[in-house]
Amino acid sequence: MVQRRRSILVIEDEEPIAEAVAARLRSEGFDVTVAADGAGGLALADRLRPDLVVLDLMLPGIDGLEVCRRLQRDQPVPVLMLTARDSETDLLVGLAVGADDYLTKPFSPRELVARIRTILRRVDRASEQTQRPLRLGEVEADPATRRVCRAGHTVHLTPTEFDLLYVLGSRPGTVFTRERLLAEVWGYRDGSGARTVDSHIRALRNKLGAGLIRTVHGVGYAAERPPGTRDEEPG
Repeated sequence: MVQRRRSILVIEDEEPIAEAVAARLRSEGFDVTVAADGAGGLALADRLRPDLVVLDLMLPGIDGLEVCRRLQRDQPVPVLMLTARDSETDLLVGLAVGADDYLTKPFSPRELVARIRTILRRVDRASEQTQRPLRLGEVEADPATRRVCRAGHTVHLTPTEFDLLYVLGSRPGTVFTRERLLAEVWGYRDGSGARTVDSHIRALRNKLGAGLIRTVHGVGYAAERPPGTRDEEPG
């Protein structure tokens, strides 16, 4: 059976960057469409329903953060955000509105392709696996629907955030190093990207409560068993 070519929408206003990204991704076998601003990107996303969006943070008109927010509200899709700035605040805000990962300009085309393939593999793996629902206190996560509720209210998590929550929540109390989380969640085997883990942990805490995940200084992170509750672990 011939495998379907994956479609990627690139929303980038700097034409040289957009053309270079599109050319590299096409050479890697992806179908690529380019939009030069936020409004055009949203219209194309609605019409094309891409498998992944490469989104610049700084766009004319509707900026990248608002574009990401609307994409996740209307038609959740994996988003790799590009940013010329490297401040922790920018990265956290980008993750909070639904970006799955980010790259800071300038970046290598090889790294861009690697990040995109990792995100797509993770989405594919999640859709193929049969896993039991997870409960940690007032937080419930259902792998079948990728839905998360906190105290009965739906909370939107990106695919990456969901996978990170599930890995930690599957073994509450177990301390995971950043390197182990990078390998199990992101698929990165070289140990690089510790800041990515920290940023996603902060995003999870903002959405699900500060006490859900414990920092073990110098080691990593562990999901907490809320006191006085019975947790259900997946089998």
